[in-house]
Amino acid sequence: MKAAVRSRYGPPDVVRIVEMDRPPVGDHDVLVRVHATTVNRTDCAYRAARPFFMRAFTGLTRPRLTVLGTEYAGVVEAVGGGSIADFSVGDRVFGYNEGAFGAHAEYLAVPHDGPIATMPAGMTFEEAAPGTEGAHYALAFITKAGVGAGHDVLVYGAAGGIGSAAVQLLKQRGATVTAVCDTARLELVKGLGADRVVDRTAQDFTRDEQRYDAVFDAVGKSTFGRCRRLLKPGGVYLSSELGPGGQNLLLPLVTPLFRGRKVRFPFPTQDQAMVRYFRELMEAGAFRPVIDRRYPLERIGDAYRYVETGQKTGNVVVTVVPPPD
Repeated sequence: MKAAVRSRYGPPDVVRIVEMDRPPVGDHDVLVRVHATTVNRTDCAYRAARPFFMRAFTGLTRPRLTVLGTEYAGVVEAVGGGSIADFSVGDRVFGYNEGAFGAHAEYLAVPHDGPIATMPAGMTFEEAAPGTEGAHYALAFITKAGVGAGHDVLVYGAAGGIGSAAVQLLKQRGATVTAVCDTARLELVKGLGADRVVDRTAQDFTRDEQRYDAVFDAVGKSTFGRCRRLLKPGGVYLSSELGPGGQNLLLPLVTPLFRGRKVRFPFPTQDQAMVRYFRELMEAGAFRPVIDRRYPLERIGDAYRYVETGQKTGNVVVTVVPPPD
């Protein structure tokens, strides 16, 4: 099978397309022929081992796992020899595989009871593949903050993979959403359901006069110190990144002691229920992954380079099996 492989840490150029054996299929696994996958911030971080401490989990001098890729959509090619009632050969499926990775290849073996589900009805592989990574981070934000109907929420970076999912998931829960993005993406974000959109190139969103129950920094480019004034008493600040000096890991321990505005740092859940939840939302029309660009597997290096510009809108899809004309 063809796969995007890297044997060392580094820039996008370390990734190359090679022929390799299909992954072994355990008794309780399903083998998926991958039709579409994505390149996202998670893939970039693991490829480059940034921040450096990630090497403690991925390999100190060189990566233990050579094929990256967290998200996928494809067709079940085979099932293991054990008792598997969930999936059958020919099922169209999608899912998330952070940790084990392997989706940047023509075939992927995953546990049948892991974060995998049948695809949303009426969606293509390319449309379904980006339905988990950004969305599961956004869902973790919303759950950790306890956001629900009637809450006022600001999303900074609302046009990215996490932010665009967060706007839609928040609206599905009945929140009032103020979205921050640049000029070129204002209309797109309005179309996702945002009640109010702030152009970050025209005004400093941290000087906003409105106050919020929660502020989500979906791109990790602000700090609690800058955003604190935006929060109502007891409001919550969350970021998708660790922050300067890893402060977003420390502040959740400290800020609750003062019974005021708090920082929380969510750790997302990755299970089958999560993927099924997103399938239900997509089938109901309450969530639709935003797709910016598509690249063939042979040009995955270009996909990495584009993601790392920090300018992508929503998600970048990698096509492994070209769709029929």
